[in-house]
Amino acid sequence: MNTPDIMEVVKEKYGQAALRVTNGGSSCCGASPVNGSGCGDPITSNLYDALQAGQIPEEALLASLGCGNPTALAKLNPGEVILDLGFGGGIDVLLSAKRVGPTGKAYGLDMTDEMLALANENKRKAGVENVEFLKGEIEHIPLPDNSVDVIISNCVINLSADKDRVLREAFRVLKPGGRLAVSDVVTRGEMLPEIRKNVLLWVGCVAGALEEQEYQNKLRMAGFEQIELEPTRVYRLEDAREFLSGQNIDVDAIAPQVDGKFMSAFIRAVKPQQEKACCGPTCCN
Repeated sequence: MNTPDIMEVVKEKYGQAALRVTNGGSSCCGASPVNGSGCGDPITSNLYDALQAGQIPEEALLASLGCGNPTALAKLNPGEVILDLGFGGGIDVLLSAKRVGPTGKAYGLDMTDEMLALANENKRKAGVENVEFLKGEIEHIPLPDNSVDVIISNCVINLSADKDRVLREAFRVLKPGGRLAVSDVVTRGEMLPEIRKNVLLWVGCVAGALEEQEYQNKLRMAGFEQIELEPTRVYRLEDAREFLSGQNIDVDAIAPQVDGKFMSAFIRAVKPQQEKACCGPTCCN
């Protein structure tokens, strides 16, 4: 699939998820909610504690299709400007807005009209003023250079067909010394292409997760420093058994290729205080 095709698939999937929530359901891809939070699988369920869930409208929680909780793991300070790439129902934007306080600001960026409408309704219900939801693509962030203190994202960068562009854009809009703090799905080591395809269809329903070292290399190429990748949930064979069995795959035969090879991770990186000089005719593109 080319980039426009992938983008349209993602738009359709997340638009349908938003409509399910608007109509009184959850965003789950055919699964049922667990404890009112996320879907009935080990990736999207139970990511937010009761205290956090109590701070935002239930629809924001039900619309979450994340694989982690960047607001719990990122250090956010009063007065900072936060940007969430792919805000969904707005849960991480609303939680971030409360943490940065009235002197700070939380932006969310999403390309799906249905999610934009749902997030703005959740903003109204939450009564939060320091939030702005923007429509756009994470490959083309509609904010000025050096304007954001922290970028967060929750299982969205893996959905992009041009991750290099996403990371370059994130680097551009961050202030010198700004931080990237995202949750995402990554893989560990080599995996047969046909196995990878089926496993990654299950991980968030649509995904193109990077191998963990490749993710870190792309961050370095974008200009980031102090890169850390911390696994938050490592998925075992049993987690994927039901889905993979439905794909006519001999699950036990592929166990060595799957077990422990994909995970949710918290990824941190920092934009240097002083940007390095361009070293060639293409490095600044």
